[in-house]
Amino acid sequence: MYKKLNVLIQKIKILKKNLRIKKNVLTFAAVNKDSCPGGGIGRRAGLKHQFFRECRFDPGPGYFKQRAVGILLPVALFHFKKLKLMQEKIIILDFGSQYTQLIARRVRELNVYCEIYPYNKVSDKIDESVKGCILSGSPFSVQDENAPIPDLKDIKAKIPLLGVCYGAQHLAHNYGGKVMYSKHREYGRANLNFIEKSCNLFKNVEKGSQVWMSHGDTIDRLPSDYQIVASTEDVKVGAFKIADELSFGIQFHPEVYHTSDGLQILKNFVVDICDCSQNWTPDCFVASTIEELKNKLKNDKVVLGLSGGVDSTVAAVLLHRAIGENLYCIFVDNGLLRLNEFEEVLSSYKTMGLNIIGVDAKQKFWNALKGIDEPEKKRKAIGATFIDVFDEEASKIQDVKWLAQGTIYPDVIESVSVKGPSATIKSHHNVGGLPEYMKLKIVEPLRLLFKDEVRRIGKFLDIPDDNLKRHPFPGPGLAIRILGDVNPEKVRILQEVDNIFISELKNHKLYDKVWQAGAILLPVNSVGVMGDERTYEQVVALRAVGSTDGMTADWSHLPYEFLSKISNKIINQVKGINRVVYDISSKPPATIEWE
Repeated sequence: MYKKLNVLIQKIKILKKNLRIKKNVLTFAAVNKDSCPGGGIGRRAGLKHQFFRECRFDPGPGYFKQRAVGILLPVALFHFKKLKLMQEKIIILDFGSQYTQLIARRVRELNVYCEIYPYNKVSDKIDESVKGCILSGSPFSVQDENAPIPDLKDIKAKIPLLGVCYGAQHLAHNYGGKVMYSKHREYGRANLNFIEKSCNLFKNVEKGSQVWMSHGDTIDRLPSDYQIVASTEDVKVGAFKIADELSFGIQFHPEVYHTSDGLQILKNFVVDICDCSQNWTPDCFVASTIEELKNKLKNDKVVLGLSGGVDSTVAAVLLHRAIGENLYCIFVDNGLLRLNEFEEVLSSYKTMGLNIIGVDAKQKFWNALKGIDEPEKKRKAIGATFIDVFDEEASKIQDVKWLAQGTIYPDVIESVSVKGPSATIKSHHNVGGLPEYMKLKIVEPLRLLFKDEVRRIGKFLDIPDDNLKRHPFPGPGLAIRILGDVNPEKVRILQEVDNIFISELKNHKLYDKVWQAGAILLPVNSVGVMGDERTYEQVVALRAVGSTDGMTADWSHLPYEFLSKISNKIINQVKGINRVVYDISSKPPATIEWE
């Protein structure tokens, strides 16, 4: 019994470290607080009596007694398991800003968990786990007739609140202030020439700090109980605080790199004002996710479609840790993979101990894509064919109940479409459901992670760097890097070009300095001269970008000598190509992929 007690004490210590115990979380009606002394447990765990009082269970003074063990142990263990599920979080209300996902990314950098919700779908999301709320920017003006208006009755003055750009203007305009169209659009860099030192939102931020403005409106007059806490030369109301509330507004974007102290401002809000404990770490995520998967899946069989990418690999290893041989992995060669990728990926997965089945379905995918040149139709055709192939293979495994996917947070965000926020950019192969006839439930262990977080999780799981450092590769494969219709000859050309590009990046030690790289076959022929002959062949574009999470990206400034060498090698070795160009577009306004 005392061995169990020591285990409990260690769990309580972990609980104290990783989760802030909330008052009035649980009521233990089965425990008689007057007859069950147990202060010794609290003292040994470093909690004294506070732990028990906040559970509405006060053991009173005295030492731990043998007769209380049978009651206290299961109760405290129950309390531990329940509270472990209450991961504290920040919620971000999305008004359609291109920077909303970047706010979430910055909050996660602080080891604080957060979630994004459309502004009009938050009413049932506020519970005791929510420590604070951030209102995003928006392409709308608060003066528009159809301006998005959130319901803040359970948020404002009840939990800490930070309005960013549009969010700040909403807090001013809709609570007695005045917002006007600016005579000049306030866009670009500015510097704070006034900071209210007593405002904890600007702790460790000095006068002159650079901020990034991006709005066409400006706050002309604040409500009477609002106080200006920061200004720039052109924007008097650079930031404000609402009296008697932990509510703030800023008319600049702290989430972008151009705001030099942006992360510090977010930290001041999230950690100091919201009192988040910064416990969103790989070890915490892995432990809680494996336990949740065990509880959710039990002894059910799960099938997972592997792609060779980081996301599906990490998802597979997490699931394997949770359910072992009940995970069945299927890797489909859709004829749109990189050169020799099918064989290389199969070999690498087998060394990880995964139960994997390889399926050659190239011809089925090529037939499905014949004559289709519209990007979204290509995605749909690939998705439908994949489901058919996958269903055929999965049906060979008896009693499969679940389909696992490597969906990550940007996939979810970019596939959501509601009026105003997060308009759909493209459909995603991992999001959107399955045909009813498959009768499989979905499990997505990485659904709430950004790409770099997935890599951190993979490193914690000891997945080899060769797998973790693989560049992102689109689900539809080379089909969306072949502009126009797809056929085996175009796939052959692009595979050879891509192989030269990626291989030379590795040979020149540039691969790890680039976040994603690939080649795009253009539906353009150009005149060239090779030897004494004129040619009329295709053009290929090379694309390499640097990024943290794929939400924003800048083109990689690869050395000219390297680009020259690659261009010559591609033109000389790949039949059908006589011109190479390099894409120098950033995201936004462009996307990383061309389709």
